[in-house]
Amino acid sequence: MSDDPRLDPVLARIDADLGDAVERLKSLLRIPSISTDSDYDGHVETAADWLVADLASMGFEAAKRPTTGHPMVTGHGGEGGRHLLFYGHYDVQPVDPLNLWRRDPFDPEVQETEEGKVIRGRGASDDKGQLMTFVEACRAWKTVHGSLPSRLTIFFEGEEESGSPSLIPFLRENADELRADLALICDTGLFDHDTPAITTMLRGLLGEEITITGPDKDLHSGMYGGAAMNPVRVLAKILASLHDESGRITVPGFYDGVPEISDEMRAQWDGLGFNASAFLGDVGLSVPAGEEGRSVLEMIWARPTCEFNGITGGYTGKGFKTVLPSKASAKVSFRLVGTQDPLKIRESFRAMVREMVPADCSVEFHGHGAGPASVMATDDPAFEIARQALSDEWPKEAAFIGSGGSIPVAGYFKTELGMDSMLIGFGKDDDLIHSPNEKYDLRSFHKGIRSWARILAALSA
Repeated sequence: MSDDPRLDPVLARIDADLGDAVERLKSLLRIPSISTDSDYDGHVETAADWLVADLASMGFEAAKRPTTGHPMVTGHGGEGGRHLLFYGHYDVQPVDPLNLWRRDPFDPEVQETEEGKVIRGRGASDDKGQLMTFVEACRAWKTVHGSLPSRLTIFFEGEEESGSPSLIPFLRENADELRADLALICDTGLFDHDTPAITTMLRGLLGEEITITGPDKDLHSGMYGGAAMNPVRVLAKILASLHDESGRITVPGFYDGVPEISDEMRAQWDGLGFNASAFLGDVGLSVPAGEEGRSVLEMIWARPTCEFNGITGGYTGKGFKTVLPSKASAKVSFRLVGTQDPLKIRESFRAMVREMVPADCSVEFHGHGAGPASVMATDDPAFEIARQALSDEWPKEAAFIGSGGSIPVAGYFKTELGMDSMLIGFGKDDDLIHSPNEKYDLRSFHKGIRSWARILAALSA
């Protein structure tokens, strides 16, 4: 039994309505809202219309909002209490390669697996199933109590899978309407099968492409080898210099703004029972390659990185060609944490590279995005309140965790609207998002709805 007398009848309603909730989700999953392919533009519009109608049926003031690309969906409802904005995206990834799907990706089905029932179909986990967990929690509140527990703003995007080109302009044009006390984002997952999580750290990302040019044409290595500078040799020396023997990154000023995690956070992470050997063993590795003295969880959640994502130069086809290439290039990415400034790091990196390029060579740079990390203010009591609410629903206690990847919308909510985000989702690592045969566990869907109901009760108490 909950201490909040409002909650138990809502949870009972969610349990009783689960079958209908699954059918509603399947109806949304049948719409092939692929945002990256213009052939599906009409279907993206249809999905937006579906969501507007569903929100309106619950009493939300809902609207499909035009942009220069795909539409946004907004909804406003409830009153009083903490103003919460909930974000999700209703567009989905393409389904290629289609021949690897075991059924039509837009003909969703509940299937039995060894680990329980799953909802199979494109978008089931990313992000329609996750999005609908919150919608169904709101539906249950409205059905039971005739009103929502607090003031809510719904914000669904139709371009997340195609780079969100309209997102920042829309946020700026509608800032007063969308600004809330706190944003809730559902595009994340559980830590493990029984452990829910609130993601409070998202690493930023800086992408750089460097091209070293030496001779004005490819050269015969027998005629010029030893006398002519080889751009591959120059590039290899530069890349090798970016890490020292302890795994630290050598770009000047790189660690400015990198914080240490708190003792409380470290204790939570230690309590998660993360198996670093299994994590690396699953991909055929055994030895952590990051900074010495750091745990693997620290390396992937709370420490910055410098990685090489692609290197080209010279002849790479079959057989052998004794050539000194005219050019060599590499793609280098940096994951950023804390308050690291991606633009300052870019300039420092480029200056370091320029100093290492010999007189007979030149270097060109091409940037591939620059976004800072997002670190949530977990001293806001709402975070601990939500963590306790999640813990009440799941077998294991919820934890504040980090994410090795980036979810740009959380950063945009901070920079454009001045609000922190609470990232709570119920996906699993084996959901096959962006891949054939995507699924969402029925347990995740059911307990996800119940989890949001608990969080809404706790944050509105």
